[in-house]
Amino acid sequence: MAKTLNEAPITTASARSKLGVGEYARRLDADAAVWYRKGKRGGVWFARWRNYGPGANYKQAPIGPANDVNDKTAEGLFTFLQAEKVARQIVDQARQEAKALADGPPMTVRLAVESYIAVRDARESRRKGREEVASDASHRLRRYVLGRDKRGRRAAIPAAPLADIALHVLNENDLKDWRNGLPATLKDSTKQRTINDLKAALNAAYAAERKRLDPKLEVEIKHGLEADNEHDQDDAVPVARDNQILSDAQVGRLIAAAQEIDSEQDWNGDLYRLVIVLAATGARFSQVTRMRVGDVQRAQGRLMVPVSRKGKGRKGNESTPVHVGKDVLDALLPATTGRKNDEYLLERWRHKQVPGEVGKWKKNNRGPWQNSSELQRPWNAIRDRADMPEVIPYALRHSSIVRGIRANLPIRLVASLHDTSTVMIERHYARWITHGLDELAARAVVPLVPQAGGKVISMHGRG
Repeated sequence: MAKTLNEAPITTASARSKLGVGEYARRLDADAAVWYRKGKRGGVWFARWRNYGPGANYKQAPIGPANDVNDKTAEGLFTFLQAEKVARQIVDQARQEAKALADGPPMTVRLAVESYIAVRDARESRRKGREEVASDASHRLRRYVLGRDKRGRRAAIPAAPLADIALHVLNENDLKDWRNGLPATLKDSTKQRTINDLKAALNAAYAAERKRLDPKLEVEIKHGLEADNEHDQDDAVPVARDNQILSDAQVGRLIAAAQEIDSEQDWNGDLYRLVIVLAATGARFSQVTRMRVGDVQRAQGRLMVPVSRKGKGRKGNESTPVHVGKDVLDALLPATTGRKNDEYLLERWRHKQVPGEVGKWKKNNRGPWQNSSELQRPWNAIRDRADMPEVIPYALRHSSIVRGIRANLPIRLVASLHDTSTVMIERHYARWITHGLDELAARAVVPLVPQAGGKVISMHGRG
């Protein structure tokens, strides 16, 4: 096209009025142009470009009628500048589609999500040592993106329109429409996790297929799946509730209740030790259940808590040292004595039904705690025994963080000990930070006004 195209003066209505009936072009680049076709009753615009895929050597697409009266905006008519802009969009999209199709069928949101789910499910299966374990991401993305078939009493859920959009044409409006279509009744935390899962799936697909996809897709994903503004995003994150910040005495009541329930329900100390470690470290359930026997360092008076799997750039074998009291270390002695360092520290019994006896179960084998839902039923009994009906297990983490803040530890240290960021600490626990700083400021106050009997120098006398 670059060697044979003869450009014509079509950029203004006045110039076009002097042309005869026929087709005239203006180059967009070496292989594309915006064309003007003049007829007896007016002119129209169309785009034409070289096709590097199968089929014809050139392709073209209509733009619309030309404004041959003047160069001002008019409804339903296109000036040259408007036609040029649309032509570039048409050509860019066509080239991107040809690029995406060059190495096979186009990648869609559905394929990206299914690939991501497979990776997450495989990782979850490895962690739990079982086959075909469905991850939390799998449940969320199937429910709100892919849809699912009817199964038993579970109703069918249709796929979101987003699922069948090809990645090479995906834009931020598509993503915002999906996000805004999430149920209003969905908890903010669940909504954000679902959004994060989809973002991770799309970014992984882009990384794997970037040779076929437009580099702009990364930006479309970023802006399409972020909150409308930073203020709204902050408001959507729930802060620690007052009734979940426990005093040391209340934490002690929960631990004592855990010991009683453990004994009554024949947990053999497994439940009691889990609650103690959660309270002593302030770590997440998913962290403490990955601890090994060797992570109990009695001589140093500390526990080594594995880092969370959240975020990027962290090694799986990193741990955070958390100092604990001798009472905690003594409580863990039965779980460490005579065991190998690489064994899981916190385990529990698995049960199986006694053959031929309905409702009767017996202990089968021991293994690590696998899911936080395993704690739900005994926790209900613990909080009832402690007469704290609204307290949740995560209150132990909230309380540990606030305990550090009240002890005037640096916020960076509190964040590091609890494997989080200073931003999250300041966002969730701002009230207690302010109280702590207020106490420090109060301690800095010194008396300034001289007291009776003190040495007061008269300024007049001094003169």
